[in-house]
Amino acid sequence: MEPFDPQRAEPGRYPRLEAALATVNRDFAATLPDQPPLRLMVWEEQVYVAVSDGSWHHNGLQEPDDDAPDALALVADAAQETVTERLWQAWPVCPFHKIGTHLRPEGTAVDWEGWNDGDSGRLVWWCRGGTAGGCHDLAPVGELGVALPGKERRASRSRERGGGRGRAGEM
Repeated sequence: MEPFDPQRAEPGRYPRLEAALATVNRDFAATLPDQPPLRLMVWEEQVYVAVSDGSWHHNGLQEPDDDAPDALALVADAAQETVTERLWQAWPVCPFHKIGTHLRPEGTAVDWEGWNDGDSGRLVWWCRGGTAGGCHDLAPVGELGVALPGKERRASRSRERGGGRGRAGEM
């Protein structure tokens, strides 16, 4: 086993994972604007979604053969686990119910039991709702900025245009 020396992924080496991370980083920038973007790190032929200091918390990924939605599911799940464990906070959080959301195919019911070959459609951040129920699809992955309430949405748009704090788009 080689010494632990992860390296930042070379641009262009993992195009599907890079594209998926760019999508996830839009949500990251919209909801955690003071955090630098997530990045891809490589160690022993595995790719990891890491926070800005290069640390991560999930199993390694491989570049998918040709299924872009699969890449998005892999990266979004890895990003959520890394943010939760390395930054010690739920992410992303539903702005209406103030609880963490989960990655799911669009339109799944509260009793959905996990991924299978029949799942299709866009990937969304899904909220279980409050104590009285009210589960809902919060937003497609990559579009959380649109789902934010008024003031938060305006601040997110301002940051996207370069008028506010935060960084986006870096891998």
